[in-house]
Amino acid sequence: MQIIIIGASGHGKVISNIISYSVEKVGGGVTISFLDDNIKRGTEIHGYPVIGTVEECVHYPEARFLIGIGDNLTRKKIAETYELNYITAIHPTAVIGENVHIGNGTVVMANVVINADANIGDHCIINTSAVIEHECVIGDYTHVSPQACLCGNVHVGEECHIGAGATVINNQMIVENTVIGAGCVVVKDLLESGIYMGMPASKSKYKKDIKEK
Repeated sequence: MQIIIIGASGHGKVISNIISYSVEKVGGGVTISFLDDNIKRGTEIHGYPVIGTVEECVHYPEARFLIGIGDNLTRKKIAETYELNYITAIHPTAVIGENVHIGNGTVVMANVVINADANIGDHCIINTSAVIEHECVIGDYTHVSPQACLCGNVHVGEECHIGAGATVINNQMIVENTVIGAGCVVVKDLLESGIYMGMPASKSKYKKDIKEK
């Protein structure tokens, strides 16, 4: 099976490590390669070749794909532009509970815990050592950063970014297109899109439209 990672920067490198480590554990013939608009064809990234640009993905109809780009809106644009055979990548050290759904194109990194009945959308990033507790729902194209913790029954909308080490207490709702800063503690529903910071989290006065990132 050929697995192609779209994007060969830091996030793409981590995905290649997850795939290669998983293959070592379970065996099987898998080849890994990259597509990237900014890295010369023929370059090797961690021993895996860059075989072309992003738009060349359409030349590989039998391949399986993951988008190795951390920016939520860029992942969404690529996923909506190209109808590819997207797969899910889960690091072997992740702990996945019963009746957990993980969508296509989502990447679950090392030492993550996702507990029972959680529902993770498509093309999400659940980053290193994050905790997604029971019955949480995470919308498509959302990034949960390293060591962030979502307590039970938290609902997070699409295209959100939960910063490193942030905590969301149980039964809270976070609307789409919201950024939670690193180390924030969310203790109430966040029903207006924006950037939130602090302990407890409050909306920042920073006015930049998140959709323009």
